[in-house]
Amino acid sequence: MAVAKKAKTLESSSKYNQLDADGDGIITDDEMAQAEAIMELEFRKVTMENEDKKQDAQRNMAWFALAGMLLYPFAVVIGVALNLVQASEILGDMASVYFVSVAAIVAAFYGSQAYTAKAVSKPVAKKAAKDDDW
Repeated sequence: MAVAKKAKTLESSSKYNQLDADGDGIITDDEMAQAEAIMELEFRKVTMENEDKKQDAQRNMAWFALAGMLLYPFAVVIGVALNLVQASEILGDMASVYFVSVAAIVAAFYGSQAYTAKAVSKPVAKKAAKDDDW
């Protein structure tokens, strides 16, 4: 005796009801693929926005470091002008470490930008998607 297969149905409040694009009560493979593509695009959008924010923060950090590098000597001169000999000596002694550290920050930023630009220009081979990857 063969058992008749009952059609699969979703609850009326199911979060998967939105996948039924044509409203016929059946979620087809095409509708699933379309929903998956939309989710992938949304993920890419969020990833790009986050990457953009990260790049903005790194750029601001590099500019701030460069500005500090340029203004540091003025702090020494101001210390001497205000007759703060010990302060200007301390600033002068710290200069070698400060400039090397700031140069490392700036070099890391520009190096990462160059590396990223080079990596983006190379095409990346993607694995072909299979239907049985679910």
